[in-house]
Amino acid sequence: MAGPGALLLVALALVGAPLFVIIGAGAMLGFSREGIDLSVLAIEFFGIAETPVLVAIPLFTFAGFLLSEGGAPHRLVRLSRALFGWLPGGLAMISLAVCALFTAFTGASGVTIIALGALLFPALVEAGYERRFSLGLITASGSLGLLFAPSLPLILYGVVAETPIDKLFLAGILPGLLMVALLAAYGFIRNRHTAMPLVGGREVLRAVLDAKWELPLPGVVLGGIYSGYFAISEAAAVTALYVLVVELAVLREIRWRSLPRIVRESMVLVGAILTILGMSLASTNYLIDTGVPQRLFELTSSYVSGRDTFLLALLVFLLILGAILDIFSAIVLVVPLIVPVALEYGVDPVHLGIVFLAAMELGYLTPPVGLNLFIASHRFQEDIVQIYLATVPFLLVLLVSVVIITFWPALSLFLVG
Repeated sequence: MAGPGALLLVALALVGAPLFVIIGAGAMLGFSREGIDLSVLAIEFFGIAETPVLVAIPLFTFAGFLLSEGGAPHRLVRLSRALFGWLPGGLAMISLAVCALFTAFTGASGVTIIALGALLFPALVEAGYERRFSLGLITASGSLGLLFAPSLPLILYGVVAETPIDKLFLAGILPGLLMVALLAAYGFIRNRHTAMPLVGGREVLRAVLDAKWELPLPGVVLGGIYSGYFAISEAAAVTALYVLVVELAVLREIRWRSLPRIVRESMVLVGAILTILGMSLASTNYLIDTGVPQRLFELTSSYVSGRDTFLLALLVFLLILGAILDIFSAIVLVVPLIVPVALEYGVDPVHLGIVFLAAMELGYLTPPVGLNLFIASHRFQEDIVQIYLATVPFLLVLLVSVVIITFWPALSLFLVG
């Protein structure tokens, strides 16, 4: 029975069946083999409705899509240029910071490349930055914000791994800043003779006033959660309402008739993630019931003797995984298996989450999946090979940062502790 079942799953994958279909079919085959009623699949699927924090996913995603549709990208770039554009390599640093902030709210690196690429790429080239460097910078920056709250992968990882999401929000700050800082240092070294004229205080004031509606957002999310005023789902609701009122009623940059389209586009992403999540919960329960994590640990322990060796093996595995799976699929498929094994080796679950997400960020830049590579190729009308070559230096810098994050747990756990 196992043989035909495995062949069926392979056939579904080869014909391009959606991931949730493959996961669901695998769970159904497993439950059927164990003699368990298949209604358990529906029960597990609808069980996600009992997870209150999941409400934050569509709300934060909707807020991010609203921001990308309005003038927020332009205002953030203007403010950053006014404050830091005069520094050597300052525009490169600005691009990194703005993209990281924007991705944290949209939860999708592709949205960042599309929304900010039109602003930042011409500005970089006009300021004297090499075209290849600029292409690599924008492509690599698209996934930088995934470690910063309220990143969608952070929330999803917390749900799947049953790890406190507020702790993951805190744990991602310093590792995320490390990744931005190392890329900024590389940008400075490559472009230390490139700087823009120092702007006057009046322009800085105008830029600050222009972005006055976007500046409170990080405070609303993080300040509200860690002050105890908001739960994560409540912070998401407040953020979505705030952005909706500002964009439609105050600034009026988005027309009311455009709202259904924005809702539809944002919820397509959310719906796909939640459908995969629902199927994976059923599959995860089957794997746990049949003792797969325990058998995986027994197999691993015969080759891996200590925590550092396990982390090294895990890092290699995640880098390969990121090259063939997108981050959301990897979370729901792999996290339930590696978390129990990592705990046996004494790896802190919060640190494990940051290592996992940081390593998976590199997957956006590595073929054959490399989502950022394809989006940037389409956005900038460049051959994908040229895009990949442009991102290689940034990929190597990010790899160094991921190694540091992996073997320096205190970086992730300092703010949490």
